[in-house]
Amino acid sequence: MIEQQKDPHADRARRERRRRSGIASFLIGLVAALAFFAFFPGLPHVIDWGAIIVSLAVGGLARWGCQSWLTRRAEEKAERS
Repeated sequence: MIEQQKDPHADRARRERRRRSGIASFLIGLVAALAFFAFFPGLPHVIDWGAIIVSLAVGGLARWGCQSWLTRRAEEKAERS
């Protein structure tokens, strides 16, 4: 059986892409939650500490979801190869 050599540049590129997508998903979740608290009708339209903490949690949840999705997709791709 022939062992495949792992390309260190491909691994570094994958980690960098994963890091960038994690940052982007965190920021998108954070901004979306802050926008919800700022503009949703019926809310007091005040960004208080509770809204900031919830927005940080939503951003963290979005980052976690994106990271787990990317990991699962990479594992499926590795199984197919």
